[in-house]
Amino acid sequence: MSNLIVIVFDDVEEAGKVKQALKSIEGGGYISFDDSAVVTKDEEGKVHIHDEIDRGVAVGALGGSALGLLIGGLVFPIGGLLIGAAGGAAVGALLDKGIQKDFIKEVSESMGPNSSALFVIVREADPTMALAALRPYKGKVIQSSLPPEAEKELRRILSQRIE
Repeated sequence: MSNLIVIVFDDVEEAGKVKQALKSIEGGGYISFDDSAVVTKDEEGKVHIHDEIDRGVAVGALGGSALGLLIGGLVFPIGGLLIGAAGGAAVGALLDKGIQKDFIKEVSESMGPNSSALFVIVREADPTMALAALRPYKGKVIQSSLPPEAEKELRRILSQRIE
């Protein structure tokens, strides 16, 4: 089961740093994401969305590319690949269970200037490694679908900067 976690930071760069810290343990198989986004709000209050991952669209495009290549393989391989990728991405977008744009907008409206937020949908994670990666950062959990004890520990870790 995937879990949605939204953390807001009082620094415009902090969410990006946290995402990189989590991505660094992803390579070791300690965490995997279904979707993520970093949202920043500049000093004028303008919202910027960065580094979106949408696993549904990516998987759809990859699967569609392979299917298009197989189907169009002999007749027009490049055209089949491109058509399959576009169709697969469209199917992935329709099946998207990622972070909803309206939700991102709602959270960003409540953020102060020069702040950032990290939105992640975590498919699976080693809690010990994930919490260790978060220890150097200070933020506020504003949304979570984690079990109560796990959310409590996450809030505790993020309420204090442990270096």
